[in-house]
Amino acid sequence: MAEYGERMAQGTVPTAVAVSTLDRCQPAVSLQSTDEYEHWGLTHFLLNGHHKLEAAASAGRPVQLLSLLAMDESLSGPDDHHRLGALRSQPSLSRGARSAR
Repeated sequence: MAEYGERMAQGTVPTAVAVSTLDRCQPAVSLQSTDEYEHWGLTHFLLNGHHKLEAAASAGRPVQLLSLLAMDESLSGPDDHHRLGALRSQPSLSRGARSAR
């Protein structure tokens, strides 16, 4: 871990690798339910880079994430997968405001 910390101090941004799932769900139907929003859950399962993430967290430095989306193992479809890049590129406040509509 110390080696990664030294590299980051010199400006290197390490890359971690994850397999990810995208789940798009709606709440269960209920007469009392007021939650009519669609919930998107992008979950990353880290495959490689545990020490890089630990070193980055300790040093307060960024890490790149190479995410391999498991398209057939998610609760989402091809249209959702195509929208994901544009949604992820929006500022986080904008994402929250759009999902609350």
